[in-house]
Amino acid sequence: MKKKRIYADLILLVVAFLWGTTFVGGKYALNYFTPLYIIAIRFIMAFFMMAVAFRKDFMTLTKRDIRGGAVVGTILFIAFATQLVALQYTEAGKQAFLAGTYVVMVPFISWRLKRKRPETSSFVGAFICFMGIGLLTLNESLTIGFGDGLTLFSSLFFAGHIISNGHYVDDIGPVKLTITQFGIVAVLSTLSALIFEPFPTRVASNGIFAVLYLGILCTGIAYFLQTIGQKYALSTHTAIILSLEAVFGSVLALFLLGEVFTFKMVLGCGSILAAILIIELKGSRKEEPSYEEQALDNTSEI
Repeated sequence: MKKKRIYADLILLVVAFLWGTTFVGGKYALNYFTPLYIIAIRFIMAFFMMAVAFRKDFMTLTKRDIRGGAVVGTILFIAFATQLVALQYTEAGKQAFLAGTYVVMVPFISWRLKRKRPETSSFVGAFICFMGIGLLTLNESLTIGFGDGLTLFSSLFFAGHIISNGHYVDDIGPVKLTITQFGIVAVLSTLSALIFEPFPTRVASNGIFAVLYLGILCTGIAYFLQTIGQKYALSTHTAIILSLEAVFGSVLALFLLGEVFTFKMVLGCGSILAAILIIELKGSRKEEPSYEEQALDNTSEI
């Protein structure tokens, strides 16, 4: 069992790395495609991968499954669309940390919806997170740039996705819910792209490679690996490892995109990461779920 947990941790580390590369990959893909077409291609591929891999689940989808998936998928589409549009106006490394603030938002949205007051750790994490956001985004005029503000807005929808996903997953099941929400995102992004964005007629091979990478590796394969890893990994390990997504995204942006971080921005990133860990680790230590429950815990960013 110990070896399985070690392997599971390594698998989750790969997942965190793949998710971290989406910020750099998305920034690179924007040189060749508009945001909605990137999302459309990414989720069309991910949907077909899931539908083929889980054919039995796909063939037994009901109207109830589709309705639940439509709710979750619509929220996920808004989250991805706003995040990728925001990436045109901010640095990939900065966005990697700002995107992770959804973890801090979840307890407070749940408080509003379920009337259940968050624990003290959530308030501590939120305070540290807000300090980090200020250090990372506020300019000399004490205003937040459009790209940073839109990224925080998208994080609000990623938090909403986690909550809605958790609401429907027990009734629908993680596989069926993932298939349907991937399909909904694919449909909504395709229709929106055809209406609002020019159709790409000339695309270099590098652009095609970028969207294939985002769709196949960062969405389809990453989901498979996440499911396998969470089956055996301790939830405390899962919280720490998946939080490294922001670190990987920032480091890759520094080395591959040549982005520059000031000392103030580094402090901001560190504060946000600390806040995420405070929130996630508190929830993980409170109750260690069984392996089966962990496998059903499909609430991480897809």
